[in-house]
Amino acid sequence: MSRKAPEIDPKSAETITFGGFVFLTKSNELRTVEGKAVDLRSQSAEVLYALAARPGEIVSKDVLMQAVWPDTFVTDDSLTQCIADIRRAFGDDGHVIVETFPKRGYRLNADASDAADPNAAAGTERARTRFSQRGFILVALVLVAAAIGAYFGAEIWRAAPVRSRDMPRIAILPFDDMSTGADVGYLSDAVAEGIITELARSKTYAVIARNSSFRYRDQPVDARQIGDELGVDYLLEGSQQKIGDRLKVTAQLLNAHDGSHLWANTYNREIGDLFVVQEEIIRTLADRVGQRIQRPLPKSDAAQVSALRYYLMGKVEVKKDFSAAGNALLRQLSLKALEADPNAQFGYIGLAWSYRNAAVFGWHEQEYNRDEVLKRAAVYADKAILLAPDDAETHNVRSSIHTEAGEIGQALARYDQAIALNPSDSNILVHSTDVLLYVGRTDEAIDRIERAKGIDPFHPDWFHWQMGWALWEKNDCRAALTAMRKMSRIPSGAHRMLAGIHACLGNKREAKEALGVFLQNSPGESISKQRREWEKIWTAPGSLDRWIEHMRFAGLPE
Repeated sequence: MSRKAPEIDPKSAETITFGGFVFLTKSNELRTVEGKAVDLRSQSAEVLYALAARPGEIVSKDVLMQAVWPDTFVTDDSLTQCIADIRRAFGDDGHVIVETFPKRGYRLNADASDAADPNAAAGTERARTRFSQRGFILVALVLVAAAIGAYFGAEIWRAAPVRSRDMPRIAILPFDDMSTGADVGYLSDAVAEGIITELARSKTYAVIARNSSFRYRDQPVDARQIGDELGVDYLLEGSQQKIGDRLKVTAQLLNAHDGSHLWANTYNREIGDLFVVQEEIIRTLADRVGQRIQRPLPKSDAAQVSALRYYLMGKVEVKKDFSAAGNALLRQLSLKALEADPNAQFGYIGLAWSYRNAAVFGWHEQEYNRDEVLKRAAVYADKAILLAPDDAETHNVRSSIHTEAGEIGQALARYDQAIALNPSDSNILVHSTDVLLYVGRTDEAIDRIERAKGIDPFHPDWFHWQMGWALWEKNDCRAALTAMRKMSRIPSGAHRMLAGIHACLGNKREAKEALGVFLQNSPGESISKQRREWEKIWTAPGSLDRWIEHMRFAGLPE
């Protein structure tokens, strides 16, 4: 274990105590105050060591990364993932034990009273009480569970590790497609995506976001390696096969700590039973951790499965090419989803997103203005919510439309609802930062993006785009440019943000080039158009005027 940062070692103590936990610095072990070991990944333990060496002090990201990865190039995402893992171990949902100081670093509050609180003494007393209660409840629950297991002597759940978290963590891997001929790819990732969404909504497991779990597609499954990389307790893998009108799904659950098989089953059904199969798998997983899901089983519906298929195809197209052309394909496939089943939400969600994108990026017919296009998007989103009020994506797209229409209160409420319905969806978390950035709550937005990275270690490129905007808002444009350059490929829509960042840095040639790429897909953009469209929603003091100044510097016509 390397610790080459000289400023870490001198202040280290043998034990550090915080809110019901003890960290043994010599062995990098985390325990409850009663002495029970709490599982923490090795790199996360090293980060905790570095923080514990300087309790109550802000430790910069550079110092932490030099201490843990002295001879290896890693991005900030690796550190963010470790911080999220530490917080999960503590049950520190409020980020009070490990505090984030945007653009400065992190602080470990060895006593809850160290946490910043504008209400001073009263706040610190509440924090101390909250942590002492959490530590007591946690130990009590562990002891009760152990007593019940000893009394009944039954192994309902094999080798389940004791955790300090409220819920075990699971990653749903992409299911292999065993179909042949014309049936190949028919279901795309429908089975695994549906399980991720509904299992997260059941709140029986903390579910890793699909962006990260799906990166293991077509790779041999090494349960222990994946478990360590994602910080999960369990993996669900499987396969799907469409044979005409029949569907065969296999699923098996693995212990991510030792690779052992815990459960497996095969389902042979009609194609319309897709949602029924998903629900049966979810209920089995919930039963495995002693939870019972009480809701009606979905009905068999082949038309709805067909609508889902077209919707997922549209999502793939716009993800591959986030441009006017990719957005047009999303709309075409969403219309096919409506034809397949006008009573399913999927086509309406796709159309809502396509019109929202068109309004925001100018990808619409010249005879329509932005407000008219947004209103059409709202109609489709409202229809989707009416058909499927428990689908987080219906609220997500409606939130985004509220944001662009300047309906800030409604946008925040919808985002909260979407996050509650699917807490594993990192995309929704980051989408919700749009409205925060528009109103000047930049630090909240940055913290939310970091939270999303924590549940989605291998997150998509556009998270860097959003971070670029957030850092531009803080006038830290060099860091904003670094964030944008982390994208593997900058899509045309993001080149407008890139132009603004280069303008902020005074890079005139680069700003003009970036804006030129954006204008190829949005030829009707102008200074007056942007001011007219954003003056009601971009209310952060001075931000819109600063943006207009940067667009003018980049060469956007008046």
